[in-house]
Amino acid sequence: MNTKQLEQLRSSKILVTGAAGFIGSNLCEALLEIGSTVVGLDNFATGHKKNLALCNENPNFTFIEGDIRNLEDCHKACENIDYVLHEAALGSVPRSINDPITSNDVNVGGFLNMLVASRDAGVKRFIYAASSSTYGDSKALPKVEEKIGNPLSPYAITKYVNELYANNFKKTYDLDTVGLRYFNVFGRKQDPNGAYAAVIPKFVMQFMKYDSPIINGDGLFSRDFTYIDNVIQMNLLAMVSDHPDALNNVYNTAYGERTTLNELTTLLKEYLGEYDEKIKNVDVKFGPERKGDVPHSLASVEKAKTFLGYNPEFDIKEGLKEAVKWYWENL
Repeated sequence: MNTKQLEQLRSSKILVTGAAGFIGSNLCEALLEIGSTVVGLDNFATGHKKNLALCNENPNFTFIEGDIRNLEDCHKACENIDYVLHEAALGSVPRSINDPITSNDVNVGGFLNMLVASRDAGVKRFIYAASSSTYGDSKALPKVEEKIGNPLSPYAITKYVNELYANNFKKTYDLDTVGLRYFNVFGRKQDPNGAYAAVIPKFVMQFMKYDSPIINGDGLFSRDFTYIDNVIQMNLLAMVSDHPDALNNVYNTAYGERTTLNELTTLLKEYLGEYDEKIKNVDVKFGPERKGDVPHSLASVEKAKTFLGYNPEFDIKEGLKEAVKWYWENL
């Protein structure tokens, strides 16, 4: 990012929805560090107040407790906003299978409310969290943005609908949008607790308690695990990229390498074992495959490199070392 682009962010007022969540809170901190004025919106359905501790100390941060399912809250949050980073959503494929109605209400109804409020407020760009789940049953690897399959879960459907709405709002209302298809994001502040905890923080917590983590399936399913700082970079670039074709597009947000779950647990045991030798002796167990799980996920990030100037800095090993250090110091 060049000096002009950094200055552009410093002089902007940016709304982050889902601000108390894992990705949202990291984005807020990064923007405040740059010098942006930041508004955070969250209803604490899955986010945590403790995630905003650093932000609340900064005079450039304003927090609004509200729900994206309430259009009035969305309008209030969008007042005088230059850019929206829309992270608020109900994640998790299993959650959406267990309760498709609530996932749809938040991820589709709430998304539409935010688009309307952003349109009405005249925001410059609406950047939103899309998902690699949109690739569905497509077996092609690596995943390229223009080739998707049929969605395998209600969650995946909601995220695809987001892309359709964003495309329509450009055509109908001239609202510029950028969708970021996140691939298995991990890192500091990702919650290890709860029924729908992501695999990395969940496994870290289990290893630290000497509990055997359970891999769904034979451990050969693979993912393009993506460290949080790569995701922050993508969001910042999506706001300021001046490439003529950057806007009204979707981009894979990933590192561009895949790791099997067996390889993941081996790395976690190695890195956690540097803090506690006994963790190296904790066994891994295997259970049934989960419904709606995509067997393999690997992103091409060439489009993001070309149009946004994306240059991911953290591979799985570097990211895991950082994440493990954070969990060891904070759990």
